[in-house]
Amino acid sequence: MNEKDLSIEEKGMAATQEKKAPKKGGAKKGMNLPNKLTVLRVLLVPIYVACMLYISDPLVCGFVSAIVFVITAATDFLDGSIARKNNLVTNFGKFMDPVADKFLVFSAFVTLAVRVEALRGILVWVCAIVFLRELGVTSLRMVCATTEAGVVAASFFGKAKTLVQDAAIALVLVEYALIEGRIIDTMWITSYVLLIATIVTTVGSGIDYLRTYGKYVNPNE
Repeated sequence: MNEKDLSIEEKGMAATQEKKAPKKGGAKKGMNLPNKLTVLRVLLVPIYVACMLYISDPLVCGFVSAIVFVITAATDFLDGSIARKNNLVTNFGKFMDPVADKFLVFSAFVTLAVRVEALRGILVWVCAIVFLRELGVTSLRMVCATTEAGVVAASFFGKAKTLVQDAAIALVLVEYALIEGRIIDTMWITSYVLLIATIVTTVGSGIDYLRTYGKYVNPNE
């Protein structure tokens, strides 16, 4: 083999090794679509709060806030559906998704209690129950994260609770717009029914989480 043939062979081997060698400094993968929707939900919450606090006309406030809320809440069902369908479930999503939900629901119920004077009595109870339930479940999640249970994903009852809460908030806003905007004259029947359903599902889902994951809580540790 002459020097020229050897040079060609060496170049071929070098090229082969270069192809097999892992590329360094490759581009990092960006956030997937479901996680982007979760972050978007967090960013939309202040817009909803601003609508509730700074739009003085009840008719406009109720309907605009309802639209913003429905769009914001829809990202919750959309990101979960996309994540499961395309196998894009991540630990970030499992953690951040319920956090975004809590941010939205807390903001919604607190601003409703501030704005809707006719329902303030029951809304204060709803706020307290939702807060205590979420505080308990979040604490349980933190404990489970240090055990073999790992990151606790939302359960069926948790999702049902979220659906009922979202429906209650949206319909209270619509009823507020119609009643306080002098479009109809009624007794807030739909709002009361859905707020009571919210209390029931919130307490029920909390008990379900405690029944399922309470075994991981060791009072001696």
